[in-house]
Amino acid sequence: MPRDAPPVTAETLLMAYASGVFPMAETQHDPEIYWVDPERRGVLPLDGFRMSRSLAKTIRRGGFDVTLDEAFDGVLQGCSDRDETWINAPIAQLYRQLHRIGLAHSFEIWDGPDLVGGVYGVTLGSAFFGESMFSRMRDASKLALAWSVATLARDGYTLFDTQFLTDHLASLGAVEISRRSYHAQLRDALDRTAKLKRPLPGPDGVLALRSRDS
Repeated sequence: MPRDAPPVTAETLLMAYASGVFPMAETQHDPEIYWVDPERRGVLPLDGFRMSRSLAKTIRRGGFDVTLDEAFDGVLQGCSDRDETWINAPIAQLYRQLHRIGLAHSFEIWDGPDLVGGVYGVTLGSAFFGESMFSRMRDASKLALAWSVATLARDGYTLFDTQFLTDHLASLGAVEISRRSYHAQLRDALDRTAKLKRPLPGPDGVLALRSRDS
């Protein structure tokens, strides 16, 4: 964003998402915001989550808690608390604004009183734009992703946008599609309505993702 451009607002950000564009910064300390519309887009099909045996075992064993929107700032901080991150202060503030109006959400994983993992994203229509995730305990980010997929699928969402495809996301079922295909899926998702609901799915509801993928 040029230095003489008007400031980015929450409304601007929502318009960007609806157009298939998302924000990034070069580094955490770079105040500039850049807009990205990649030729190849990562998406996680909500009926294609890959759950390993070890993750299923962790879910069955339990010993952790999962919440929705109980620690959005904590998840945002966890995602930006790393050596290299695209989440600068202006972007973080925009996500906080979207959270306050109910359009940015976080799934949190707790080990007792400690926040050990999570994922956050933005919702529009039946689209969930997954922004980032973090983990301070083995499998914590995978647990957050599994619960988010199970919840989104249950609550009528049709698109989980991961922006880019990483090896980690590919191992969980994410795929890469063309920009044209992504924009078609986005238009369809924006024509639908969905809303995250409580209570969250229990372990059995999340474990059902494994049988769905098999």
